[in-house]
Amino acid sequence: QVQLVESGGGLVQAGGSLRLSCAASGSIFSIDAMGWYRQAPGKQRELVASITSGGSTSYADSVKGRFTISRDNAKNTVYLQMSSLELEDTAVYYCNAEIFVSRWTRNNYWGQGTQVTVSS
Repeated sequence: QVQLVESGGGLVQAGGSLRLSCAASGSIFSIDAMGWYRQAPGKQRELVASITSGGSTSYADSVKGRFTISRDNAKNTVYLQMSSLELEDTAVYYCNAEIFVSRWTRNNYWGQGTQVTVSS
């Protein structure tokens, strides 16, 4: 049994910052890629940022230069530092991870989501 638990969402004014955290727990052999997605009302879920087990990162064009993804492998945790937040960043943010539950079995997991609301 593997769980991803997100924290750090909330209400922030435009131009402000928030830091999201996502901790994986349970029967984990190792963790491959981790990422953050978001879904705004009436829109499809989109990839915001991802990070490989080796630390290579990629970002959606809309957040480049404003968001930073990082991970602490010892804590099985991924972070999303969000700065210069814009109204358009308002969404439910979801953590995602590719997790090996054994040496040969890799599954994809989602967190429950955390609301980020940016106000003017």
